[in-house]
Amino acid sequence: MEAYLMFWNNLAVAADFFVEIAVELVLLFVGVTFLVGLIQEYVPDETVKKLLGGRNRVLGAVLGAGFGSLTPFCSCSTIPLLLGMLNAGVPFAAAMAFLLSSPLLNPVIISLFILLMGWKVTALYFVATFTAAVTIGLLLDRLGFAGQVKPKVAIRSCCDGNAATDVRSRARRSASFAFTLFRQLLPYLLLGAGIGAFIHGFVPQELISRIAGPDNPLAVPAAAVIGVPIYIRAETILPIGLALTLKGMSAGAVLALVIGGAGASIPEMTLLSAIFEKRLLAAFLLTIFGIAVAVGFLANFVTAI
Repeated sequence: MEAYLMFWNNLAVAADFFVEIAVELVLLFVGVTFLVGLIQEYVPDETVKKLLGGRNRVLGAVLGAGFGSLTPFCSCSTIPLLLGMLNAGVPFAAAMAFLLSSPLLNPVIISLFILLMGWKVTALYFVATFTAAVTIGLLLDRLGFAGQVKPKVAIRSCCDGNAATDVRSRARRSASFAFTLFRQLLPYLLLGAGIGAFIHGFVPQELISRIAGPDNPLAVPAAAVIGVPIYIRAETILPIGLALTLKGMSAGAVLALVIGGAGASIPEMTLLSAIFEKRLLAAFLLTIFGIAVAVGFLANFVTAI
């Protein structure tokens, strides 16, 4: 009888967590994505290419990472734009900084991070990942990896350059963009909220603390290793990460899992293999792993102060 009552109590806790997180995520996701759609309407890709095409490679890398942090692109959009940058003569450092920052620092992810993990962890995540994207972009350029880009490859873009430009049309397209992306990602959001709710309601806190808590030095690299080879959308892993954090998982391990999974997804790597030679592809993977581990350990250090 006691086990029966405990089960239903845990189920009620999980259900409350699921409803609360799911509603917050949906409202935030749609609102932020609509605003990002408006930004994309008024800042054309060609303008971005011109801004990033200057001779100052450091400034170009900073602008490339900044542009990546404004774009909620999935792989089907990030890779064609990356290819367009390279074909248009954008410096390699700027293009790589964009590639590294785009899936990890876009406004949707940052907003979800603030909601689920607070300002302190989010600020650390943003600054450390942004700095790493700029630094790695410049380093890969300095080491000559620009020569590892394959000859121009045609990848069809999803954008229509002949669309109407009045305010109503732009707002309509932004709303369409927001709800289309929402429909595509809703299963991932709900899956993440569901798994997070199960963890929150049924997984013992002591187990998570022992395996992936801040006192386990292997928790961060293990989370990064798990994240890199599997396809975990950040929108899915963040509510799971919140539940794991509440159960005792270190913030660093959560960040390592998010960076590894979102930064090197299987669809993205498949598309990149059509553009990058094997050496550059391997360097990109190692870079994502390195960023995940470094940011994870830094997060654990800062949150322990």
